[in-house]
Amino acid sequence: MNRTYLLGGVLAAAVLAGGGAALGVAMSGHDTPAAAIGTPAASPPTVTAPGNGTPASSLLGVAALKPGNALVDGGGRALYLFEADTGTTSTCSGACAQVWPPLLTTGGAPPAAGGVQAGLVASSPRADGTTQVTYNGHPLYYFAGDKGPGDVRGQGIDNFGGGWYVVSPAGDKIDSDDPVLAKLAPEPVPMPGNGY
Repeated sequence: MNRTYLLGGVLAAAVLAGGGAALGVAMSGHDTPAAAIGTPAASPPTVTAPGNGTPASSLLGVAALKPGNALVDGGGRALYLFEADTGTTSTCSGACAQVWPPLLTTGGAPPAAGGVQAGLVASSPRADGTTQVTYNGHPLYYFAGDKGPGDVRGQGIDNFGGGWYVVSPAGDKIDSDDPVLAKLAPEPVPMPGNGY
């Protein structure tokens, strides 16, 4: 039997049996090495949506919401800032974080899509050891009352000691009572899940 075929068969059997990691070979979905042997492929940041902790799309984007063009996650869900946060460290925990789940990340700040200023995206540690995405120095949150893409039921609510507002691409709150600020945002870029 030809040695090339024999070696190929042994490698294929090892990969199929879950031995690819033991061999130090990182494989992509196309059956080709994703990195050099022994070097794992870099993992992109993962952001976590509220509820069951499942990963959301690891993008920040802009969508046309009722208050104006505002930040959303890759699935089109609105993101809020909390006026009681005075810096990049969140002051929302416990019961507050149940109503206003933080946008969490692993592996660093998520990438920015059209309309989002990449230089304003960062992350900050939380008291519980997790890491929260920030934008222009504001920790970002979801609202548990929003049921899907485009919902902004949390807009303007005064809750847990401060106001909650969706965030403009410039990194400021969009106040529904300030129509000028809502109109200054750039046009949104289509993203999966935001109705475009």
